[in-house]
Amino acid sequence: MKIEFDARSINENFARTSVAAFAAQWDPSIAVISDIKTVVSEAVTNSIVHGYAEQEDKSKCPIYIVCKLNENGVINIKIKDKGRGIEDVPTAMQPLYTTDEGGERSGMGFTIMQSFTDRIKVSSKIGKGTTVILEKRLTGR
Repeated sequence: MKIEFDARSINENFARTSVAAFAAQWDPSIAVISDIKTVVSEAVTNSIVHGYAEQEDKSKCPIYIVCKLNENGVINIKIKDKGRGIEDVPTAMQPLYTTDEGGERSGMGFTIMQSFTDRIKVSSKIGKGTTVILEKRLTGR
């Protein structure tokens, strides 16, 4: 499954629901679906809030999601933006780390993604964007 949408907050629900619907084809538990919706929400929100922070017109800021299921029953979710990028990925992934000087963000997005998935990989280039790859074993079929 491939989807592309504007980096507007209203689209966050669309993204997580779309990925959850894709995963639901393999009959995972409700808990697994909930985990998937949570991590997609966190990754998309990071792209909107941090990746495209300087952009006023979010309609020109794409977010891409690609989902695949491998032969071992693991869903692979790739979420990519073309935003400003992350300068230091290992530091950004530390619990409570945030660049939000206004204090509205808790710095727990990557920690939540790590806790709710089996594997996370983050790659980023300054001025080019960030890609987050999340993997989660699905139960069921």
